[in-house]
Amino acid sequence: MNVVLFDEPGIRQSLLPLTFTRPVADIRIGILTIAEKWRTYLGGNVSYLTQPYLHAKFKRQTEPRQLFVNGAVCPDVELVRLIRQLDLGEALTYKGTLIALHTTGQHVQQAQDLQPLAKSVKEVENCTLLQEVWDIFLQNPDQIEKDFALVTAGRKSRAVYDVHTAVYCERNVFIEEGAKIRAAVLNAETGPIYIGKNTQVQEGALIAGPFALCEGSIVGMGGKMRGKTTVGPFSKVGGEVSNSVIFGHSNKGHDGYLGNSVLGEWCNLGADTNTSNLKNNYGEVKLWNYPSNSFKGTGQQFCGLIMGDHSKSSINTMFNTGTVVGVSANVYGPGFPPNFVPSFSWGGAAGLTTYRLDKALEVAERVVARRNLDLDATERAILEAVFEQTKQYRQDL
Repeated sequence: MNVVLFDEPGIRQSLLPLTFTRPVADIRIGILTIAEKWRTYLGGNVSYLTQPYLHAKFKRQTEPRQLFVNGAVCPDVELVRLIRQLDLGEALTYKGTLIALHTTGQHVQQAQDLQPLAKSVKEVENCTLLQEVWDIFLQNPDQIEKDFALVTAGRKSRAVYDVHTAVYCERNVFIEEGAKIRAAVLNAETGPIYIGKNTQVQEGALIAGPFALCEGSIVGMGGKMRGKTTVGPFSKVGGEVSNSVIFGHSNKGHDGYLGNSVLGEWCNLGADTNTSNLKNNYGEVKLWNYPSNSFKGTGQQFCGLIMGDHSKSSINTMFNTGTVVGVSANVYGPGFPPNFVPSFSWGGAAGLTTYRLDKALEVAERVVARRNLDLDATERAILEAVFEQTKQYRQDL
């Protein structure tokens, strides 16, 4: 059966700026992206029902019978069981939100077309549904544990060969082939630690679980990984990191603190960049919310930085509690930058100007070339579309 992961419109808006450049299901949480989780659980390919400007990269496949699944839902054994039992025309919902629908809807063009196709609806009692950007770091520890069990089932971890590396609760540590670990401490007493293929954990690194280091990534010398953290593929981390998710191809390679935060792809935090994740008055953190075009209470005491793809900070940047940085922004200068930095902005506390599209694409091309990749026409078109969509936020710059 063809599985189509759809973007529920309200959820997609609430997950901006991270979903400017990807479908909701391409969000990484735990070890895997949501799409990778569904692919593993259901044992087949998945495709996407998302925004038209993303279609060239995230394609949709159609067949006479299709299973539409909400791309903001993280699967588990029980939910997958219920979905496999769906007959044609049956749907699952969670607190009124459509979770899954089995239909012949090959003519469905957008997510809004799905609900009317449901002939009968069953309500599920429990569901991990991402609805806000802070849900990503809040749910990350649980998702690391579930993904750890999923990807290591029936497999044997590679041994830790380095005699100067200390491992606590070894049964909770899984190391893939090609990983190199030197004079580090891996403490999995508080949760599993996953060390991916061809990764590096350099001398003096301290890692507490739950923690995931995905393929090709590096924890630098003396890095302090305080747990509840995912470092996506081909990324570099150093300094102090706690309860954060880095999607992939991003660098926080130097000293500085990152806590209760989410970074997209191709981000770079300059040396000694620090994020505040707790207000001085210990109050509720408010975060920029795209649907309301205003700041919204998170209900959280701890919330740091949310940063879209291709954004960067200079050395010694200080991000205030609850800061949202859009796509392809360049943040620099003394003092705290604004708590909301629009996409394609340039500057900091002293003021922001528009980051010219041609210059932003030029830099992005150089950045991906450093990883032996090309910024192809598809990627350029996505960034160009985001530039146009976000003009309204730069009107006063």
